Amino acid sequence: MSVFTGWRAALRIAGRDAMRAKGRSALVVAMIAVPVLGVTALDVTFRSMTETTAEKLTSQMGSADALFADQQMGPLEQMPDGEMFQQTDPDAPVSQPPPPVDVTTTFPKGSRAISIQSVPASVTTEYGIANTDVYEFRTSDGMARGKTDLVRGSYPHGTGEMAATELFLEETGLSVGSTTTVRNYGAKFKITGVIEQPDDLKSRALFADPGAVIAPWKAKADHDKKVLPPNTTPKEWLVKGPDGVGVTWPDVMKANKSGVLVTSRQVALDPPPDSEVPLLKKTERPDWGSSGDWSPALLTVVSMAVLEIVLLAGPAFAVGARRSRRQLGLLGTCGGDRRHVRAVVLGGGLVLGGVGAVTGVVLGVGLTVAFRPMLENWAGHRFGSLVIPPTELLLIAAIGLVTGLLAAFAPAVVASRQSILESLTGRRGVRRSSRVLPVVGACVLALGCAAAVYGATSGDETLVAGGSVVAELGMLGCIPVVVGLLGRLGRRLPLSPRMALRDAARNRGRTAPAVAAVMAAVAGSVAIATYMSSKATEHEYEYTPSLAQGTIAVMSNGDGSAERLPLARAAVERNMTVSGGHADFKRVWAGSDCNVYYEEENGCGTLQLVKPTGEGHTCPLKGKGARELAARLSADEHKKLMNSPACLGEGMSSQAFPAGEDQILVADANMLSTYVKLDDPAAADALAAGTPVLLNPAYAKDGEVTLTAVHKYNDRDKENRKQHPGKARTTTDRLKVYVAPAKYAATPGVRLILPQKTADRLGLHTQPAGSVYAVSQPPSNAEQQRIDGALEQAGGGFWLQTDSGPGQDENTLLLVLTLFAGVVTLGAAAITTGLAKAEAEADLTTLSAIGAPPGVRRTLTGFQCLVVALTGVVLGTITGLVPAVALRLVDLREALAAMRADPMESAYTPIVLPWSTLAVLVVGVPLLAGALAAAITRSRQSLARRAG
Repeated sequence: MSVFTGWRAALRIAGRDAMRAKGRSALVVAMIAVPVLGVTALDVTFRSMTETTAEKLTSQMGSADALFADQQMGPLEQMPDGEMFQQTDPDAPVSQPPPPVDVTTTFPKGSRAISIQSVPASVTTEYGIANTDVYEFRTSDGMARGKTDLVRGSYPHGTGEMAATELFLEETGLSVGSTTTVRNYGAKFKITGVIEQPDDLKSRALFADPGAVIAPWKAKADHDKKVLPPNTTPKEWLVKGPDGVGVTWPDVMKANKSGVLVTSRQVALDPPPDSEVPLLKKTERPDWGSSGDWSPALLTVVSMAVLEIVLLAGPAFAVGARRSRRQLGLLGTCGGDRRHVRAVVLGGGLVLGGVGAVTGVVLGVGLTVAFRPMLENWAGHRFGSLVIPPTELLLIAAIGLVTGLLAAFAPAVVASRQSILESLTGRRGVRRSSRVLPVVGACVLALGCAAAVYGATSGDETLVAGGSVVAELGMLGCIPVVVGLLGRLGRRLPLSPRMALRDAARNRGRTAPAVAAVMAAVAGSVAIATYMSSKATEHEYEYTPSLAQGTIAVMSNGDGSAERLPLARAAVERNMTVSGGHADFKRVWAGSDCNVYYEEENGCGTLQLVKPTGEGHTCPLKGKGARELAARLSADEHKKLMNSPACLGEGMSSQAFPAGEDQILVADANMLSTYVKLDDPAAADALAAGTPVLLNPAYAKDGEVTLTAVHKYNDRDKENRKQHPGKARTTTDRLKVYVAPAKYAATPGVRLILPQKTADRLGLHTQPAGSVYAVSQPPSNAEQQRIDGALEQAGGGFWLQTDSGPGQDENTLLLVLTLFAGVVTLGAAAITTGLAKAEAEADLTTLSAIGAPPGVRRTLTGFQCLVVALTGVVLGTITGLVPAVALRLVDLREALAAMRADPMESAYTPIVLPWSTLAVLVVGVPLLAGALAAAITRSRQSLARRAG
């Protein structure tokens, strides 16, 4: 019998076995198909999202031949693709921008062109008002296809129509047929259709024909001084060259001489020789790198994914081989040797792996096509085309096929070593666990941990990643020992958990791979989640808030709007729910107002809060000796110093309030309760009595602060100048203050609160500047638009200041990681429990025969699932912390180096455990796995005669 004949028979036997055990076969096919499906979908999506040069040009210039743009820098030279350019003479002095170029004179003869120009504008919405960009671009022209496309409705035509993007309509409450007003000059427009920019689906913009917005806006601004002229972007042109010619490289170089940058489709797709590109004679062609190379990280991910499938599918093949051991024994009695037994089991891996690979690839492509709109919206741009790379899909399918073979390899070797007598009688014999594997695993684990620790201390992230993978592989080798120890824990437990633990220990070949699979999935998720949680905490610490948490503020521009503040407050209170009262505040200054008289040098007064020197006042991280001190500090010691009152405000600080650099406001006790959250009657009494409240104790000495004011009045400030003739005078006042506890020094935007009577006594000027409100959450888009609209109705000159915090982008990824680890855990536990149940039918029949309660069968299944899930999750959590901690130590090393170079740089590098994720994985998922397994297991079974 030839080799191919033997394999043909083995594959035929394997195929029949797969059809006989449909449930187990479907399970293996699913385990192989699901990862192949995911990788296929990812590959097709990535390739489709990656635009080719032609697709990039289409999104940039539509169906035109070229894009012309005046760079306002004089004659220039460019690369053929237009990505890089510079002045023809880089050393030529440019004292001022050259005069604008009439770009239309640089077009090739016989060309046709349409212009693109945008302007920021304020428009009315269904809720109020919003700011957006208005594009003057003839979207109905054929050259616009590919750059803008009509989704529904009709293109705008003439001066009274506009089209909008979908996201703009969603956020503003408008729709096709609605009317919006460009408030900047009062023109009304009807929205006729929805326009889509294929390269930017998240765009919030309006589109009108050229001349519909900018020209009438300029005309009104010329005649009405209250209307500000439009702040337009430079005009660009889409150009269609002469038929059959296009825009050639000589046309591009001719336009370059006039200072016009040209991106030509023809030149970009078929560039000229390097000898004809003048810029290449002065500089090298930029190398942007290649995104198609397989990085070590990607190879590691693929390898771990294959290992995951092998660990999950291996026990299924082992049980299949064990249930077919009589058939394999008969094969031996008919003259088959170990090679033929191995071939039959490996044939099962080949058959099921092939079916799983093909199924995964077909479903991956199909699901990508089905969910293409959703993927495009998530990516923010349309696919250039659906790319199905046959070579890569064949490689993915081959990996799936090889994975099936690898999963069947160990069971095939074990089955081939069984004696014919054991196979025919069904006896398994006594098998000792390998004593070498745990020792090797422990050594590899120690080696991986040592490599990760060394990488962390030396700052080598590659060594950290490699050491972590090695440590995880070492832990895999130790799992059989851990599983074996589980049996000893059940001595004093009730029947069901005791049997579950002993069954797991007795069948390590089935339990250990599933535990390892759970461990591998959970380890990766815990590592990423821990690192992300730590980074999020670090970013939150470094974030500089503009307002105190849970507050918003309505601010006045100061140019006559201060008198209308009651109307502005009413606008906020009518359109948003506030959780408390409001606190009014005033800005304070000395001499002439610098907000008005800022044009002349030293043309206005100053007001300064003088900071004393010495310990407790001077920040030791600034000035002489700061670097020497920083070199001796740990990250925690440095953080403590940075958060001390002496150092707060020395670096970056909030300037949300019109309080100047010294952050001095005039307010009453409501400011303390609403914004500062200082609920101390003594502080409120101090303000009422005319005593200022100081929030940063570093500025106080012996309970007093020093205020230095320069009362300089500008000659143009006629009213105040008349009252204060003569030279500028400087005053220095020592004021008794209420010193707030040190924790209030971090209050954003406020350092000293002056009572009105104290400001008057010091000869300072004040003006109402706004109000602060306590809120439970920041305003939504609709609320913001309503408030903005109401503020404009109140006369304008106001804006709403909010602070939404550092952002929570990490929460979505943490949820995805938790779901991934949970699904793998549930799947692995379910697979192992199903295999254990199928293998232990005889034992369960015996339990029923001797009178065991019906619930024992259900609780035993539940505890079997719980054991696998809980063991894998706990080991995975411990293993996952190793790379996360090591990478954070690398970050700490870099942060300390940066801090010692600049002592005011933060070195805070926390290690924060994602407790919610860990709680779900360590407690929730195992309990859910056990409960589901128990729930779907029948308590009773029909008695059967036990064979053997």
